[in-house]
Amino acid sequence: MSEVILNDTNFEQEVLQHQGPVMVDFWATWCGPCRMLAPVVEEIAKEYAGKVKVCKLNVDEGPDTSSKFRITSIPTLIFFKDGKVVAQTVGLQSKAALQEKLNALL
Repeated sequence: MSEVILNDTNFEQEVLQHQGPVMVDFWATWCGPCRMLAPVVEEIAKEYAGKVKVCKLNVDEGPDTSSKFRITSIPTLIFFKDGKVVAQTVGLQSKAALQEKLNALL
């Protein structure tokens, strides 16, 4: 399974109404650290397929959602469980650090 692409229109349905764990990557094409994190997010999406929903939201294409969650620095990863925010990271993260957060949600 690949990442679900989010925008202001589908965020609520894909993330807030989803039962179970969701990881949302807030990113932008012009962000160097975001581009460095992208392959890690892709690997996690494959490894956790069926267990964790992995989503990406380009902050330039989802300004309302980015504002709602007070995204001021990217990359920001927000971890949801049953529609509620349970954890958040800002900046480039290691795969191990992300796996640790995800495993805590399972």
